[in-house]
Amino acid sequence: MFKNITIAGAGTLGSQIAFQTALCDFNVRIWNPHPDRAKRRLAALRPFYKKDMGLTDEQFDKAMSNILSITNDWEIPFKDCDYLIESVPESLNVKANFYHNVCPHLPEKTIIASNSSTMVPSQLVNYVDRPDKFLHMHFANHIWTNNTAEIVGTDKTKPEVIEEVIEFAKAIKMLPVHLQKEQHGYIMNALSVPFLNAALELWANGVADPITIDKDWMNSTGCPFGPFMSMDMVGIRTVYAIFAQQARTPEELKVAKTMKDMIDAGHYGIEAGQGFYKYPNPAFQRADFLTSIEAR
Repeated sequence: MFKNITIAGAGTLGSQIAFQTALCDFNVRIWNPHPDRAKRRLAALRPFYKKDMGLTDEQFDKAMSNILSITNDWEIPFKDCDYLIESVPESLNVKANFYHNVCPHLPEKTIIASNSSTMVPSQLVNYVDRPDKFLHMHFANHIWTNNTAEIVGTDKTKPEVIEEVIEFAKAIKMLPVHLQKEQHGYIMNALSVPFLNAALELWANGVADPITIDKDWMNSTGCPFGPFMSMDMVGIRTVYAIFAQQARTPEELKVAKTMKDMIDAGHYGIEAGQGFYKYPNPAFQRADFLTSIEAR
């Protein structure tokens, strides 16, 4: 079983993976270009773990003590790494550059996983120096409650590597979902991305505004979240990266630009305090949200 885990990239998901792993008593090191941002994202998890998981401040702080370093140094986080989870931005160039820089610093034993949401293992495996120890391990946002880990390798990945990662997933309280072949979006995003894109297209075509679309979906299906609420939770930067790649029509390009403008203004979801809703105390937390017409 792994002992020393390194998380590269401490954005929305990377920070969650790091903390969940530390909570389960692994030694965790974080590599992030901006260490202070990583620290803020980790601190922001405290109220969620207290509310959703019943963690006390003492338990949260104990888990944080298992995070041994947060740095942009290329030596410290990787020198004794058993398992590296890459969660850097969803750009092929960014990921390729990261692997080019990190591989010389990894010991021979290190297994590498990408948490990419939009790419498949065959797109990234050629950038690593150990294709037999490379695979993807994809997490859902809010991993402490949405606790799946989608796992898939290439035809070069050793079966025993897959098994080790499955056991690690169990050890950090995830449900391991082993895919038999690679699939863009894995299972979860292959189902959810068309749903979110449909919501964006309704908005793009002027059918309704985001809040109205959320209300209609929630009232009609009984679902506790609407698509735009979900996008705020996932992070609009991630949604934009996926949507912008396929935007073709003038309406779609307009929505892509609107999301880019939101991101540039710092309005990229819950973490930023604003996305399609304002936080804390967003409109959808009002008791009359689903029945009011004027809520915004």
